[in-house]
Amino acid sequence: MNAALRIVAWLIAIALVALPAIAVVNGWIAGSRWPMRHLSVTGEFGQVSDAQVRAAVLPYVRNGFFAVDLVQVRGALAKLPWVKHVEVRKRWPDRLEVSISEFRPLAHWGEKQMLSEHGELFPAPATVDADLPQFVGPEARASELMSFYSQARPLFLGSGLTVDTVVLTARGSWNLVLSNGTRIEVGRGDPQERLQRFARMLPRLRDKEARVLDRADLRYTNGFALTWRAASAGQGATDTQAQAGI
Repeated sequence: MNAALRIVAWLIAIALVALPAIAVVNGWIAGSRWPMRHLSVTGEFGQVSDAQVRAAVLPYVRNGFFAVDLVQVRGALAKLPWVKHVEVRKRWPDRLEVSISEFRPLAHWGEKQMLSEHGELFPAPATVDADLPQFVGPEARASELMSFYSQARPLFLGSGLTVDTVVLTARGSWNLVLSNGTRIEVGRGDPQERLQRFARMLPRLRDKEARVLDRADLRYTNGFALTWRAASAGQGATDTQAQAGI
């Protein structure tokens, strides 16, 4: 019994010494001691502002150095528009270091998303560059739309036009809309070959016709079906056909 009593007495003594020490350490760590005084933000970004970063971080750094929860800070920053990746670390004694990388947008995707230059879909921010093209198609085929756009875009630069919309239907048919409103139905078989053939002829077609080309149907073996926009309210659109060899 004496041995058992001695063990109990030792445990009580240790507890009496340890508990106040734990309380002191807990207050020292979790309290406002060692406040965070500096925020360092790095990374190649232009959409996220310094003010946005500070506003997102501030609620989580009001306590001391040891009380800052990096998981919470990282989560708050990841919710900012345009943010792709976040790294957060503490640097003794009073510095929080943040590294941010942004999505680089290539195109609008549907109504609520955007497609990055690396083929990643992300939520569309409230403020977006209106000059970016519009992509429409199955999400699983986003890389195909990127490739098609990259090949189609330079074909019309010589005519002073850009590709505003690229559509890939569920059946695999391609359609384009140019910056002047011209709609191009490319179809499924050999879409790039058809488009290249049409782009080569477009300057000559425009030289021969003062009206704006409204629609071009490239789904023919040796030519196109063209619809020209009406020159005035009283004149209807005109359908013509052009041979590829002209």
